[in-house]
Amino acid sequence: MSEAAPLLASLAPLLTEWLPRQRWFAGKGRPIDGLTPVAVTELAPGLLHLLVRTRQPTPTPDDCYQLLLGVQDVLPPQLAPARIGRPAGGPLHGRTVYEGLADPRLAALLLERLRIPGRLGPLRFSREPDAKIPPDLTPRLLGAEQSNSSAVYGETYILKLFRRVGPGTNPDLELPRALAKAGCARVPAPAAWFEAELHGATPMTLGVLQPFLSGSADGWQLALGALSVQADFTASARALGHAVAEVHLALAEALPTVVLRRPQLERLAATMTQRLEAAAEAVPALRPYRWALGEAYDELAALGRDGHTRRAQRVHGDLHLGQALRTAADGRWSLIDFEGEPARPLPERCRPQPVAQDIAGMLRSFDYAAAVGRAAGTDWAERSRAAFCEGYATVHQDPREDPRLLRAHETDKAVYEVLYEARHRPDWLSVPMSAIHRLAGGHRATGVHAGLTRPPRTPPEDHL
Repeated sequence: MSEAAPLLASLAPLLTEWLPRQRWFAGKGRPIDGLTPVAVTELAPGLLHLLVRTRQPTPTPDDCYQLLLGVQDVLPPQLAPARIGRPAGGPLHGRTVYEGLADPRLAALLLERLRIPGRLGPLRFSREPDAKIPPDLTPRLLGAEQSNSSAVYGETYILKLFRRVGPGTNPDLELPRALAKAGCARVPAPAAWFEAELHGATPMTLGVLQPFLSGSADGWQLALGALSVQADFTASARALGHAVAEVHLALAEALPTVVLRRPQLERLAATMTQRLEAAAEAVPALRPYRWALGEAYDELAALGRDGHTRRAQRVHGDLHLGQALRTAADGRWSLIDFEGEPARPLPERCRPQPVAQDIAGMLRSFDYAAAVGRAAGTDWAERSRAAFCEGYATVHQDPREDPRLLRAHETDKAVYEVLYEARHRPDWLSVPMSAIHRLAGGHRATGVHAGLTRPPRTPPEDHL
């Protein structure tokens, strides 16, 4: 660490300014008080791998970020947008530092490390024995992600680089590997990955290489495309429900499940209630609905008091139309991005949950698509939601047969959306507030919708 300290000290002024501008930086709106080196590794000449801990004002804990830094004397014009700056001192004095993943040459070097399993300092590179990863695949950086970074190699593989990292196996590695071993072909199976092992601590997942589903489109794009020409989407929604149910069944077979009894159901309801109260304090428009929405959580707790149980298992954790891909050649649906909600702590994302959590996320996504596609007020979302549940029921239990569980989870998701939109996209607040009004049983709040506007025409890049 003594060698890393002078390097980071010279980079600190540049990174303190650069980090908050990155889409994946979670601590926006709060100044960076300092940076602490966790590990520094030279992956290849001119390519540095850094794990740094940012210090910001409370109440949030310090976060650890993964950085790939390229170093050159003179930066080519095509890499100018990736420029971070020139350190004024230290071992890189006078040289140009930039985002390494944006450089095809450096991105190719990272793939080469993944092709050959082994260790490099604190980094461990692993590969499935039967994975065939050709050399010399041309990389290209994807630019639409919010919380991570990804590069596609030769339209054959995609590498997801986790930016905010912590101890433990990321679910986006753990769950697809478990599904592959269970024979589930609905999720691309990891071919290679790399981790950091620091001083005997629990390894932290840094990146995962998976097959790239070339020629596919995500459900969000497909839904908006159907809406733009007023085409029916129920057949696609039904097939998607079938695919999600297959993944849920495979997860239940591959990984342990638990039974939620009265204490667990009451705790789940209490947690949802706490999230509602916190959101209502932050968003005045939500306050008149607190009592009516709280009934959904009371009914969830009542299941346990009445002696009922529910099954919990590993789930996707952040399921929406943007996390489902349909291949054009055969119309087959696949699910991706099993990381869960990155803002939540890893232990919470790895906790078994009722499958209703995933189902509620997808049902809410149909409402969002209808709003963006100017189909609000029609039955497009309702028909798509029903078709999704019908498709799910062909494989698994129909989620509508457990209305109290589903309503509680859909309410919890809508409350989360209200808080998110109020903080980040106020013009979108009307979308989840419409769901809040419906989930509250039509209870009206006087005046609270007066200032809400229709959502903009452009769909969000970070679709919930």
